[in-house]
Amino acid sequence: MDKILRKNEFWLFCILLLMAFIVGGSNDAFWSRTNLFSLFKSSVVMGIFALGVLLVIVSGGIDISFPAFAVFSFYITVKYLLYIKFTGPVVIPFAMSMAIGTLLGLMNAFLISTFKLIPLIVTLGTGSAVTGFLRAFVGTGTLSNLPQPLIDFSRWNIYTETLSDGSVIGFSGSFLILIALSLAVAFVLRRTTLGRGVYAMGGDLTAAVRAGLPVPKLYYFTYGLVGALAGTAGIVHCSLIRLANPRDLEGAEMEVIAAVVLGGASLTGGKGTVSGTILGVFLIVLIKGSLILVGIPTDWQKVAIGVVLITATALTAYRSSKGGR
Repeated sequence: MDKILRKNEFWLFCILLLMAFIVGGSNDAFWSRTNLFSLFKSSVVMGIFALGVLLVIVSGGIDISFPAFAVFSFYITVKYLLYIKFTGPVVIPFAMSMAIGTLLGLMNAFLISTFKLIPLIVTLGTGSAVTGFLRAFVGTGTLSNLPQPLIDFSRWNIYTETLSDGSVIGFSGSFLILIALSLAVAFVLRRTTLGRGVYAMGGDLTAAVRAGLPVPKLYYFTYGLVGALAGTAGIVHCSLIRLANPRDLEGAEMEVIAAVVLGGASLTGGKGTVSGTILGVFLIVLIKGSLILVGIPTDWQKVAIGVVLITATALTAYRSSKGGR
C-alpha cells in the first residue's frame, strides 16, 4: 500500500475521480452516456499525440513540431487520395499519413543527432517550416469532401444505442486505436532494449554514451516514432471531424505537454509512464469538458490548462529535488 501511495498515477486517478464527482454533482448531464462517449472520443487524438511526446521527453528532449507534422501528413494524404479518387481500404490513408509523419520525424532526428542541435530549437524550426511549406505550395483551402473510407471510419462505433428521443449515440471505435498504441508503446519502453536505451539516454546522456549505447540510432527511433504517431493522430483527427483543414491543431502542443507532465514525466528526462500519460490526457479532457458543463466560458480553458502545466512542472521539480537530496 505504501508503494501505491507513492505513485503519481494513484493520486492522479484520485484527482480524476474527485473532479468527475464534483462536476457530475453540479450538472447531471456529465453522467449521460452522450457526454461520456464524447469525452472518450475527445481523448483519442490528444492521447496518441501524448504517447509520442512521452517518448521524446523520456529521452531527455522535447518536440513541439508534432501538430504541424500531423497537419502536413493528413492534408497531403487527403489531397492526393482525392486527386486519384481513392476508394480502397482505410489502412492505405493511415499508412500514407504515418509514412509522411515518420519521414518528418527522421528529419528532426537527423538535425539533432548530426549537428548536436537543441531539440526545442530544431522542432520549433521544422514545425514552422513545414507549416509554411504546406500553405505556400500545397494549399490553404479546407477539404470537406473526404475520401469515402475515411468517412466510413468516422462512423465506426463499437457500441451504439438509440435514445428515447430517437437520436443514436455511439462509442467511437477510434478509442481502440488509442488502447492498442498505448499497449505497444508501453511494451517498447518497458520490455525492449530500445525502450531501456531511451530511458538511459534521458537519465544521463553522457553515461549512456560511455556505456556504449547507440545514441544516434536512439534519436532516429524516438523522433521517427513521434512522427509516425503524429501522422496517425492527424489522420484520425481529420476523419473524426470530417475535414482536412491546414490550420487545424494550432496550439495543441501546450495541452499535450501539460498532459504528459501531469502524468508524471520529468522534463529533465529519464522518467515517465504510459499509464500516467493517459491519465493526464483524461484529466485535461475532463477539465476542458467540465468548464463548459459548469457554465465557465471556453476562453478560460487555456487559463486552466496553463495553470495545470505550471503546477505539474513545479511538482515534478519538487519531486526531483527531493529525490536528489
